[in-house]
Amino acid sequence: MSHTSQFRRYTLDNAMHNSPFLSLSVCFSLALASATQAAEPIVLNVWPGTPPGETKELPAEADQTKPEDKLIAGRRIIKLGNVSTPQIAVYQPPADKRNGTAVVICPGGGHYILAYDLEGTEIAQWLNTQGITGIVLKYRVPFRDPDERWKAAVQDAQRAMALVRHHAAQWDIDPNRIGICGFSAGGETAALTAIFTERQYEPIDSVDQLSSRPDFAMLIYAAGLVEKDTTTLHDYIKVSKDTPPMFFVHAYDDRVSAHHPLSLASALKQVGVSAELHLYATGGHGYGLRPTEEPVNQWPQQAEKWLARQVIVPKSEPSKDTAH
Repeated sequence: MSHTSQFRRYTLDNAMHNSPFLSLSVCFSLALASATQAAEPIVLNVWPGTPPGETKELPAEADQTKPEDKLIAGRRIIKLGNVSTPQIAVYQPPADKRNGTAVVICPGGGHYILAYDLEGTEIAQWLNTQGITGIVLKYRVPFRDPDERWKAAVQDAQRAMALVRHHAAQWDIDPNRIGICGFSAGGETAALTAIFTERQYEPIDSVDQLSSRPDFAMLIYAAGLVEKDTTTLHDYIKVSKDTPPMFFVHAYDDRVSAHHPLSLASALKQVGVSAELHLYATGGHGYGLRPTEEPVNQWPQQAEKWLARQVIVPKSEPSKDTAH
């Protein structure tokens, strides 16, 4: 079964399994998104050849999920490992629903694996219900450089951003409304892609003449932003007035300190960049948007409102409070 087919099956199973915590409107959205995902996504390799810095061959790419692994909202997740060929999978809403906005999605996994459905394809599904093209980035894991664990992932994300802009007209995307969304280690990847002004690799073709920076960023329980056991951002994280606006979600009881988003949001404030931070008392880590009883699972609603306020997507009628 393909990763796409697994995504559709697990999403519907999850909605049915957790129906006590879901409103009818959310169930409808999930069913609608599943229906719109009948076609396979557009899949492209991020690089025309070997990615930068690759020197050794890894075992075959595979789902490394074990039967005894922790379930999220009662369901398993895809833990994709040994990724050597980075790719983007482009999930589009129906043509008459597209609003021109796109988001590159960076799943988490500690730079060891990718939580490919939980923090990838399921996010694309949600974005599609908002008329947004969701583009799942399968970046290289495990990390290549122990001193810069983020390096290969950011290289792949920067190239992916330029690649999406290269295909913007073909995919009905506004090249000035392409954002990035990341979870955990993918949040670090997304943040650095938004912050860095220079590519982390040498340009190789005309694609790299296009901007590699997103127009906005959504960082969900992001890690890797501050020095260990401090509130100090890493010295290579330098924001400016040109850094794109950001949306943050975190739980206070997350094992990844809330100082990661708090410190970055504070730095953005100092340079006058718009940011919105949602810090919940409880919720832990690694929930994606699967439904639980925790208020933190309402973050997609807040993100939808933020996108509308930023005029990134057209404003719509406010929906009733629901738990995603």
